[in-house]
Amino acid sequence: MEAYKAEIDKLKKQLNKAKNLKVKTETRMEELKKQRKELLAEIKKYDIEPENLEQEIEKLEGELGSLLAKAEQLLPDDDILQCKKVK
Repeated sequence: MEAYKAEIDKLKKQLNKAKNLKVKTETRMEELKKQRKELLAEIKKYDIEPENLEQEIEKLEGELGSLLAKAEQLLPDDDILQCKKVK
């Protein structure tokens, strides 16, 4: 009889752990849903559709690369800067 009682107690503990895990999981799921909703709203503020986000990122990375290249062209070379320091 004691063996059954121990087994029942063990099962009760496991059930309580599972219930707690379920509550934590459900809470986390709600947090993630809320975060997703906020992120989608933020994306739409910039007139970007969520399904086009990856293409938009690639486009912006390309524009950034072009702007950096232009900035480098506009800056004087290190050799020129070294000459000005010597004089």
